[in-house]
Amino acid sequence: MDDAVRDYVAAIDPAHRPLFDRFQALVVEVHPDVEVVLSYRMPTFVVGTQRLYVGMWKHGLSVYGWDRGRAQAFVERHPDLITSKGTIKIGPADAELVSDEEFRGLIRGALDE
Repeated sequence: MDDAVRDYVAAIDPAHRPLFDRFQALVVEVHPDVEVVLSYRMPTFVVGTQRLYVGMWKHGLSVYGWDRGRAQAFVERHPDLITSKGTIKIGPADAELVSDEEFRGLIRGALDE
């Protein structure tokens, strides 16, 4: 993780930091070879040619760059978290309803080549 990503993470609202840490830990668990860079001013998880963008906002975590077809189980289980633009928006209360295995499936769908 480079300094720009460290600075981004350090600036995350303490109320949302556990959600970011949980998601990041699951990404690293699924893909220990992941590289984390800052892209579009947000942490971006990179595995080969695949990218998963994660932004922390007032509501919580937003996930961009995932493949709807490869994340169908997540979409079916949590349709209310998907926006019309294909963003997944997850607040702290929402995250309590998402299992680690569901997050792992989303991560695999986005980063597996």
